[in-house]
Amino acid sequence: MCTFDQAWAEKVDRAAEKIRLMVFQHTIEQRGGYLTQACSAGQILAALYQGLMHLPEMETPRLPEGWHGVPGPGRPAQTGIGFNSGGLPGYDRFVLSPAQYALVLYAVLIETGRMDKAGMQAYNADGSSVEMIGAEHSPGMEVTTGSLGQGISQASGIAMGLRLKGDTGRVFVFLSDGECQSGEFWEALQAASFHKQDNLILVVDRNGCQCDGVMEPVMNIEPFDERFRSFGCACVRIPGHEPLKLAQALATPHEGKPLAVICDTDPCYKLEFLRERYPKFHYIRFTEPGQWEDYRDRYEQMAKEARQ
Repeated sequence: MCTFDQAWAEKVDRAAEKIRLMVFQHTIEQRGGYLTQACSAGQILAALYQGLMHLPEMETPRLPEGWHGVPGPGRPAQTGIGFNSGGLPGYDRFVLSPAQYALVLYAVLIETGRMDKAGMQAYNADGSSVEMIGAEHSPGMEVTTGSLGQGISQASGIAMGLRLKGDTGRVFVFLSDGECQSGEFWEALQAASFHKQDNLILVVDRNGCQCDGVMEPVMNIEPFDERFRSFGCACVRIPGHEPLKLAQALATPHEGKPLAVICDTDPCYKLEFLRERYPKFHYIRFTEPGQWEDYRDRYEQMAKEARQ
């Protein structure tokens, strides 16, 4: 049984630091990547995988398989659920709604001993399941979330299925704030509330950014927490870089209601030099002369400090 105390929070913070560094490394190697997502969501996902979700222990990290192809006769659907609960009864399920966070999820799986680090060698390669934009066959992903806003719909369906089977496992769905601008999100939330799905847990990375830049000029979703409550959810809003606050929020009583935890985060957390890119944080590209070399040097310095 995991004890959620200061020692646990420090362990999560150390894991998040390694996750950021791993994603930074791949951003350099791939000459671009979803780096700010590791800054905003590192602690959240590390905390979920280090005890906040009820998952079975893994004896050894799994090595991802190659892509088996489209499901059909003699070729069943291939999913990444084996890196999480494996579908075993009584354990929690996890849905990554914003599939562009896949690289962060892979880093989390490696850091928490669920995925073999050698799997990263196949990242974004032809025929690999370790895709840049994760799909149902990718490590840690049970479903293809497709267009943003679909993850909550699928998580709600899984939650209903578990309840009908008498399974006590919960369904955690990790969301980006940008996808909460979509109508499908609110429609699914309304349905989950109507069906009193208190086995559905929503964790939102509220980093204030989406692919077009800052959220508010595109479509304002504030007051975010009040909107959740008006749709029938229990809702807690916390500082997203404080693991203990997340642990406390997930312990909030919410009988007969889905629970939403809004995590206010910083897309440049611990990587202050990213602020020079304001307001475009969605995907890091190296468009200016010498920019890639500058970031490579920053990464090498961070990696050197981490080894000391």
